[in-house]
Amino acid sequence: MDQAPGSRQEARDGLPGCYRHPDRETGIRCTRCDRPICPECMVNASVGFQCPDCARGADGGGPAPSASRPRTIAGGVVSDDPRLVTKILIGINVAVFIALQIRPSLVDRLVLIGQWPPAPFRATEGVAEGEWYRLLTSMFAHQAVWHIAFNMLALWWLGGPLEAALGRVRYLVLYFVSGLAGGALTYLLAGPGSASLGASGAIFGLFGATAVLVRRLRYDMRPIVALLVINLIFTFSWGNIAWQAHIGGLVAGVVMGYAMVHAPRERRALVQYGTSALVLAVVLVMILVRTAQLT
Repeated sequence: MDQAPGSRQEARDGLPGCYRHPDRETGIRCTRCDRPICPECMVNASVGFQCPDCARGADGGGPAPSASRPRTIAGGVVSDDPRLVTKILIGINVAVFIALQIRPSLVDRLVLIGQWPPAPFRATEGVAEGEWYRLLTSMFAHQAVWHIAFNMLALWWLGGPLEAALGRVRYLVLYFVSGLAGGALTYLLAGPGSASLGASGAIFGLFGATAVLVRRLRYDMRPIVALLVINLIFTFSWGNIAWQAHIGGLVAGVVMGYAMVHAPRERRALVQYGTSALVLAVVLVMILVRTAQLT
């Protein structure tokens, strides 16, 4: 007799392993076939969650009546490659890093800087001079190998499960708005002549959203909390780290993450994208206030 998926893991550790990822313990099962499923494999149905096979009708019987379209826990569309956007983001970061190694002078055009040279001299470049694009380009710029390595490892570890749980569009909104929030807070609080770069603001946004998701699924929060605390200790203990970007991204990620996974089904898109728009509006206000101070 064949052993049911996950039963060997269940007998050893008390919790079954996901039928697609046996090394991931889970207490959630598909409401249709009763197989154990991890957060990455969960498809949100009208009642509970289903595995991707049942949601897509892989058994030949067509989709279950309660899930005519495969959806994630946040209402996003389930995709065949749940890490595609994460891979693209990593690819862009690596490509920009290679370009900066070949032509180091490019960094002067990509970094986030308020104005240069600082007052009382006449500024010739910077966000205050209208170069708002720096808030975006700085999110993909890294100079040190350790910097990009750390950020890309964190993006892979946090981004994949979040992309699978939120769906591609919501995940992209979370990533970019968190990164912009980190940049805006840096622009607001840091010295106008201090330059910063890196994807840390967006990464901390993923940290915040992951913590919200783990709590929503009632999983053990100790690993993500411990990792977040360690990163915050590094943020405030090491020199030359833009702590403003980390805090801005973290707060934005928590706010948007909560809206993403707790939005009521009947007003899901309105709550999710409305909250993201409000965070973006706060970002805009911070930019305008700082610009008014510097000009």
